[in-house]
Amino acid sequence: MAIDETRQFVPINIAVLTVSDTRTCDNDTSGDILAERIESAGHALAARAIERDDAATLVARLEGWVDDPAIDAVVSTGGTGLTGRDVTPEALAMIEGAREIPGFGEVFRWVSFNTIGTSTIQSRACAVVARGTYIFALPGSNGAVKDGWDNILAEQLDARNRPCNFVELMPRLTER
Repeated sequence: MAIDETRQFVPINIAVLTVSDTRTCDNDTSGDILAERIESAGHALAARAIERDDAATLVARLEGWVDDPAIDAVVSTGGTGLTGRDVTPEALAMIEGAREIPGFGEVFRWVSFNTIGTSTIQSRACAVVARGTYIFALPGSNGAVKDGWDNILAEQLDARNRPCNFVELMPRLTER
């Protein structure tokens, strides 16, 4: 991480969404890992929810969070695989005004390759920015959540990261 210690850390408000037909508050280990890492980094856990693998349900939850001024970013876990029930990327594409951040999925798979080899090709990790809110979709495994947060999001959601980061762009995300 290229942290410039002369710059000030800027905490942001991050929501966590677990996408699963089987996870509950008692066994949502991927969501727990994200929540812990978000708070340990100095950010605020703005909201947390578990939703089933249903595109309309996901869009409704995400649209609500996108329109909530108290949420700057959303990190989801789950629903990015290849099975018929995995619909997180499709849900992100259905959010009004969503603009893809293609480099996120590309870098995630590059990072993940070092952990799980060619199995990373089965991941459809992706990200969008919608109406000024970032949404990052990670796979549902604990390892994938750690890879995504530790190797990408921890840096890009830190305003001190050089040469650039997502936080410094936030005031300009809705400009025309």
